[in-house]
Amino acid sequence: VNQSLIAMKLSVATFLVAAVKCAAFTTSPTKNSHAASSVQSVRQKTNQLAMVGATELGKPGTAELDVPWEELGFEFRPTNSHVCLTYKAGEWGAPELVKEPYINIHIGATALHYGQACFEGLKAFAHEDGSVHIFRPDENAKRMQSSCERTMMASLPTEKFMEAVNTAVRDNIEYVPPYGSGGALYIRPLLFGSGPRIGLQPADEYTFLCLVMPVGDYYKGGLAKPVDGIIVKGYDRAAPQGVGHVKVAGNYAADLLPNSLSKQQGFPIGLYLDAKTQTMVEEFSTSNFVGINVEENKFVTPKSGSVLPSITNKSLMTIAKDEGLTVEAREIPLEELETFDEVLAVGTAVVVTPVGSITMLGKDETNTKRYKFGENSEEVGAVTQRLYDKVRAIQNGEVEDKYGWNFKVT
Repeated sequence: VNQSLIAMKLSVATFLVAAVKCAAFTTSPTKNSHAASSVQSVRQKTNQLAMVGATELGKPGTAELDVPWEELGFEFRPTNSHVCLTYKAGEWGAPELVKEPYINIHIGATALHYGQACFEGLKAFAHEDGSVHIFRPDENAKRMQSSCERTMMASLPTEKFMEAVNTAVRDNIEYVPPYGSGGALYIRPLLFGSGPRIGLQPADEYTFLCLVMPVGDYYKGGLAKPVDGIIVKGYDRAAPQGVGHVKVAGNYAADLLPNSLSKQQGFPIGLYLDAKTQTMVEEFSTSNFVGINVEENKFVTPKSGSVLPSITNKSLMTIAKDEGLTVEAREIPLEELETFDEVLAVGTAVVVTPVGSITMLGKDETNTKRYKFGENSEEVGAVTQRLYDKVRAIQNGEVEDKYGWNFKVT
């Protein structure tokens, strides 16, 4: 591919986008009042975006892989390209498609020295008619902007974010797992300080990348058998007034050691309590916490300034309300774990991971407390299954997208 020609076409496309004020997607039609005004605004602007000179939109599920689509795990796989934008002299440049999966970075880059880096995670799904739709990318754009604001990085405007995501998926559309395979195209936007600073201050240059890769179910078979969790002790995920509420890279580096120790003890998932008092439930290592009280018909999730607002959780809360559950976002005392019949860890990678038990280790067995959820902690709960099926049906285009969550790749 002639990279100069691609760059020229992208530059022309960007000019046209600015001229008509389009975004990078069309959304599924909606008649429901649940659709947010921001989504409606994007939808009104997004009927005509197509890159100048771009080839006809390809077909999902046509790439040649080393394994069948149904056997994809959740791991990195090379694809055609990624999208790159650079912020210099106070403005973002035009997007470029880059084939090589490597970057050159200044040795003084603030991402390397001071952790100026944030990222997002979202997915694209093939529908039965062969179209490809991205799930709630406008929400990821807003969350990345929040991360940038907190860490004094240049925010990528929503329309540029949407254009970049659309372009990355479009150029790699054959890697979108086919409808019915259970897979998705995982999308990883990344923004970091690439300009050099030695004193502690924000960079004057930033780089945004958007890479994609085909993935299967995090746990084979979709909704997995409930896992056993452990309450993390001796480590905190985030300080009360820190950066737990934004998706910055350092949050995940801090969890590597306690996460590894938990797995060595036989627990695949760790639950953090609040850093200040160690009495309130906050968040799993990489997922939001949800507790289901069947008798009281409640969906309960923590409300804390240290918890990352999950787009998956936000979606499940909306569905839960429509299913007749009372949704509560509030503080959850540790002892309330005893009242839950089902516990979920929710996030983009798995949508829902059912948790069968959570153990708080003591100095010996007599001081160890194990919270079990439901009569049979070895089986997926009925409410968990229902919520999972509902959100997956929307993502796969199997039911009406009455919320306007799916954005069609153009």
